[in-house]
Parts: sequence; C-alpha cells; structure tokens
Amino acid sequence: MRHYSLRRRISMKHTLTRSALALVIGLAALPAAHAVSKAQQWDYLQPDRDQMIASLNVVELLKRHHYSKPPLDDARSRKMYAGYLKMLDPARMYFTANDIKTFNAWEAQFDDFLKAGNLKPGYSIYKRQLERLDQYLDYALVELNQGIDKIDFSIDESFETDREKAQWAADDEALQDLWRKRLKDEVLRLKIANKEPKAIETLLIKRYKNQQKRLQQTRSEDVFQAYINSFAQTYDPHTNYLSPDNAENFDINMSLSLEGIGAMLQGDNEHVKIVRLIPAGPAEKSKLVAPADKIIAVGQGNKELVDVIGWRLDEVVKLIRGPKGSQVRLEIIPASNAPTDQTSKVVTLTREAVKLEEQAAKKSILHLDQDGRKAKLGVIEIPAFYLDFKAYRSGDPEYKSTTRDVKRLITELQKEQVEGIVIDLRNNGGGSLQEATELTGLFIEQGPTVLVRNSDGRIDVLADEQKGVFYKGPLTVLVNRLSASASEIFAGAMQDYHRALIIGGQTFGKGTVQTIQPLNHGELKLTLAKFYRVSGQSTQHQGVIPDISYPADMDINEIGESALPEAMPWDSIKPALKPSSDPFKPFIAELKARHDARTDNDPDFVFSRARLALTQRLMQDTEVSLNEVERRAQYAKIEKKQLDIENARRGKKGEDLLKTMIKDDEDDHVAEIEKDKKLKPEDDAYLAETGRILLDWLSLIPIASRQ
Repeated sequence: MRHYSLRRRISMKHTLTRSALALVIGLAALPAAHAVSKAQQWDYLQPDRDQMIASLNVVELLKRHHYSKPPLDDARSRKMYAGYLKMLDPARMYFTANDIKTFNAWEAQFDDFLKAGNLKPGYSIYKRQLERLDQYLDYALVELNQGIDKIDFSIDESFETDREKAQWAADDEALQDLWRKRLKDEVLRLKIANKEPKAIETLLIKRYKNQQKRLQQTRSEDVFQAYINSFAQTYDPHTNYLSPDNAENFDINMSLSLEGIGAMLQGDNEHVKIVRLIPAGPAEKSKLVAPADKIIAVGQGNKELVDVIGWRLDEVVKLIRGPKGSQVRLEIIPASNAPTDQTSKVVTLTREAVKLEEQAAKKSILHLDQDGRKAKLGVIEIPAFYLDFKAYRSGDPEYKSTTRDVKRLITELQKEQVEGIVIDLRNNGGGSLQEATELTGLFIEQGPTVLVRNSDGRIDVLADEQKGVFYKGPLTVLVNRLSASASEIFAGAMQDYHRALIIGGQTFGKGTVQTIQPLNHGELKLTLAKFYRVSGQSTQHQGVIPDISYPADMDINEIGESALPEAMPWDSIKPALKPSSDPFKPFIAELKARHDARTDNDPDFVFSRARLALTQRLMQDTEVSLNEVERRAQYAKIEKKQLDIENARRGKKGEDLLKTMIKDDEDDHVAEIEKDKKLKPEDDAYLAETGRILLDWLSLIPIASRQ
C-alpha cells in the first residue's frame, strides 16, 4: 500500500531570469497619495529585493501546484483587493471613502503587479492604514487623558458593532465620529464589566500607548506577509506565506517539540481566538478554556498581565510559549459570554509538552437501564490518531499507535461481554492518516478507506489490504464539530461501509492536504490535494453529517471549515465503493423518533438547544446602545436569559440554583475538576444517549444480524 505524505515537498527550482528581474525593478506608476499628517514616519517601509523575488516565486508555485489552479486575472485581482482591505480594516474604521477612491484605481491591476514583482501598491495601502490607526490612537489618548467622566453616557445613540459591509466614512469628520463612538463603546463595555473609572482609564491608556509603540516597530516583513497572504488566501484559507520567523514557528509546531498550553490559536480582528484544544494538553486538561474563547492578556507566572489586544498572532504565541513546567496566566473573554459582554477571567496554566501516552485511546463501561433490563456497552475514547513514528521506523515491535491500542481495548471489552461499542471521537482533531486507514481496517473485511485527489487529477486510493474483520459487533461513532481530518476520514468510511451509526454533530470539514515549499525568503504552505470518502464525497467544507444529530455545543458559524473565508467547496468524484444495502436505513426514522422522545425533556439536551438558540439570536443583534442605562438594561436582560437557561438545567437535575451568572474562581473550578473525575460515563448525557440509540438499534434487528 502506498502511504500518502502530508508534508510532501515539491521538487522545483526557483530561478529568475534577467528579464524577470527587470520586471521587478520596473515598477508601475502609483496614484498620487492623499496627504496625511505624520505620513513620513512610515517611509522606511519599503519592499526589498528578496521579497520581490519571493513574491514572483509564490505566483509561480500557485500557478503550477495549487490544487485548484485558478487563473491569475482581473477577477482574482478584485478578490485579492477586497481581501486585503478586509484584512487591514475589517470594521471599516480607518479608511475613508476618499482613501478607497484612490485605492480603487488598482482594483483590477493586482494580478499585473504580482506578475511584475511590483509590491509598492500593497505597501502604499498598508502605510495608509498605519497612519489612520496612529491617528485613532492619538485621538483616543487625548480623550482618555481628559478623563472618562467627560463622556456623556446619557445620550440616546447607538453603535454598529458589525461594520463588515458598512459604508466607508465619507470624510475625516465622519471618521472621527466613528472613532468617538468606538471609544465610547469600549469604555462602556468595561464599565458594565464592573471596572472602576480610574482602572478603565489606566487600562485603555496603557493599551493604546503599547499599540502605538508596536506601530513604530512595524517591519517591512509585516507588510510583505500581509500583502502576499491577501493574494495566497484567495485560493483557500490554508494556503499562506510564512515569513522566516513564522516558518520557524510552524516547524516547531509540526515537530511537536513546542512547550506551551496545547491550543491552536487564530487571529480574530484585534483579538486572538482559541480555535482548538490539543487533546491531553494543559489547556484541555484544565477545563478552564474552550474553543472560541478570546485571549486579551498574557502574564508570566505571577508577573503583571500584558494586554495583547491589537497584537499580531505570532507575538501573542511567543508570549504564551515558555519553558516546560513554568506557569502562564491568560486573561480570556469566554465564548459563552454574550457578544457585548466583556467580563473576563484569568486562568493559570502550566506549560508542558503533550505526551503520547496521555493522548492514548482509553476504554470505559457504560451501564444503562433500558426497556426494563440492564445493559452493558463498551466505550473507546480516541483523543487523536497517533503513531510513534520513531519506534515504528526503527522496527520496534512494541511501537505505540491508535490502531494497536484500540485492538487491545476491544479484546478487553469483549472479555467483559459488552453488547456493543461506542467509538468516541469528540474533539479529535486528527493526526496520522495511516492510522485512520488502519483503524478502519479493524471493522471492515477489506477495501479502500480514503481517496486522495492531487492537483494533476491523479487519484491515490488508500486501502485496508488485510482480509478479515477484527470486530464484527454493533458499533456507533460519536462525533462533534471539533472532530476533524483523520476523524472525518474514519467516520466517513464507517458511514459509507454502513458499518456504524454516526451520531452527534456535523464535523469540522477540513478535507484538504497542504505541503510546505521553501522559498528564497520564508516558506509557502499551499494546498495540493483533497480527501474524498470511498463514496466519492469530499470531507471538505461539509464534513460528515451524522445519521442522528445532536444539538451543537458551539456555534458552527464561528468554528469549522465553513466559517473560514474562501474555504474550498464540497464536491464529489467517482466512488471507489459500490453501493451496498444499508442495514440502518429502514430503522433511522424510528431511532430518531425514540431519540427525540427521550431528549425532548432531557435537561442537558434542552440546555444545549436553548443556549445555542440564545447565542445565535444575540449574534444577530449587532447594534448596541451607547446610553448606559439602556445598555445595562440590555445586559441584565441577556444575563437573566442565560441564568434562566442554566437554572432550568440545574433544577431538573436536582442541583442548587444560581442567583447570578458570576463565573467561578479558579479554586472553585479545581474542585469542579476533581468532581468531574469521579463522574461515571453514564453522567455524560451525549455519551449515554449514544449508548441508548445503540440499544434501540439492537432491539429493532434480529439477533442473527448482530454479528
């Protein structure tokens, strides 16, 4: 069997002819710049020869090797231009209509600029944004130094927080009015979060002065990276340029030698957002942070917290990374907060490397009473698809892998005479493609497991080539939005072979393969292949749709492949597997009906549905009042709804009701973690319901069909 390399290097020489260099040097004329105060301070930001050559190499690599190979034309120029403006000014708070009118002269020319190695238009736009941001910080500091008591919060006016499609400010006067409202909103959010006036002034003055200081440290490489990425990410969100510094960080992450908190981070306008928690990492084990939480400050040990709002992602990552065993404090705004709720909490995490043994699959027994009888099911939780490559390549017969561990656990569960098995893939972000294939092989007779379509149209078929099924018994697979990559390949194969019921939430939807290509300056990560299930369906964008769905435990519009701009679409190719009879299909309607009847009044399911519905409703309310009395009333109304939802769950479970939604401190949370460790599998509502659905299935089919 041919194993597919996820980090395959493209063999290609990067050389430039004299004529190409001449194009680099012969830059096109630029429109006249609009006169702006303090503009000269950014004159030092100019592209150098290495960056020009790297830009030409990026153009050529994407043209030849990107999976989609779309043309570099006027249409892509317009898409790049729109993306660059969104990257630099997502809330349309800095550029004016006159700025945009100036930039629009280039809208259909960026393809030509790139082909010629002309970077100056990109630098010109970036420097204008720096000028405007500097002006805003100057304005805000003047206002804050006069004291926030000068701000009138009794006026009935509002502020639109979602300005992605808003009109650009007509002129400088309109822009300053936007800045006034923005500052007023920031102050009001902190007031409602119970910050004292002096503390608010101190915090914001320090934040803005730090941001201004960082502006002065802007490097040419920062501009180049932003500009080239506005081009690269018109292809797909996983294709991007890595500066020399970021390329080094990426290699550290890929080698798993990073000592950190075990979280994948992503820039989100002025914030840094947690996208995924690494299984068995410090963040995941702490239970103090969650996907979509925003990090607003970082502190080393007991030292003062450093405000990181407005910082670049790579700078925040450097602060969080540190020696093994050391502590880092994070101030976060929880994802569970209402959109206008800036109430934060500080959590302390101990940095450590994620150990392979802590990511290992583990088993438990699920004891359920159903239909008047006691039932026993096996559960195998798989946090990641792991393989000890070093031991495997050295020929160590005891090398550790997901498949070997699961095989052992199945044998142990069968000795305990379980009636069926639940494979729990919740929060499993993937890992070894080889392991996804080999794990699939434990449950099927023989055959293809996943298809990989390359940029040249060639399709590689990965298959289980060993005859025989290791486990033939009843099987369900539990997934959620954070089940990604290798998890989706395994779950998709189980669904396509009709080998297991897939239960839970729609999976992440990342079905593409990237490679790293070194450049003369930095590296390019580009998408060169796409995964397809044996049914011919892509796992890209759509992910795996469960046979029976549970309410989402997070907003799928915020987390997942479909939430990313320019995500490649779902599609299908010729299937590698002939359709066979589906033993589940005749019973799905009945299984859903029984599931609905059970969970309509289940406190945990009702809570999840109500909380998600409230979150989605609040996300639509993007206009906030700048009148303090009205804003506090809005906030109190939201908090009461959250409290009612939480207490409805607690009441039905016989737990003490809360009087307020004040978050627990860390000491209380440690006690909660210890309490959670003592919980039984039956206490996990989603896991228990998955077991009940499996038992429903067993009650509907003949005994002879179970093996």
